[in-house]
Amino acid sequence: MASARSKIVKRGGETPSELDLEVAKALFDIEVSPSCDFKAELKDVVISGAQELEVKAGKKAVIVHFPYKSWRVVAQIHGKRLREVEKKLSKRHVLFTADRTMMNKNFKRQGIAVRPRSRTLTSIHDAILDDIVAPLQIGGKRTKVTADAPKILKVVLDVKEKERDTVQEKLDTFSAAYLKLTNKPVVFAFEA
Repeated sequence: MASARSKIVKRGGETPSELDLEVAKALFDIEVSPSCDFKAELKDVVISGAQELEVKAGKKAVIVHFPYKSWRVVAQIHGKRLREVEKKLSKRHVLFTADRTMMNKNFKRQGIAVRPRSRTLTSIHDAILDDIVAPLQIGGKRTKVTADAPKILKVVLDVKEKERDTVQEKLDTFSAAYLKLTNKPVVFAFEA
């Protein structure tokens, strides 16, 4: 377990939770398995945390957070790795996302002349949405505004016909995860 612990990087000396250790062990087991095709890439990948999410009654999901520096490697092998981690974590839905840092509007107090576009709230929320549905492509986005309800983002996914059944069961997980991470409601649909 000591080598699986090396897969976790926490800020401020926090101790890893049981879920963090479970996810780190699953990643380490995948890395050391003899059938792994991407051992070299997994060697440098660490997680910064994991949180469990209640999707519906009885359904649970796990959101795994990665440091932004290692996200480029994770994004390259995202699809293969996601399926294997889901198998190891007792078939719960697993979502990967990067830790991103937002800079507020008082960025000049921090000694920075120009705030990068990638550090704005809107850009970070768009990136989180891309992370959540990562193996899939987003076909379009619309914002629905009504007088009696908050803004609702409608996301249209571009999915092949044969993949719809497997993705259909994850739509509630995608919505719950986006709401948990950004406090914004979202509805997912398929292209006609």
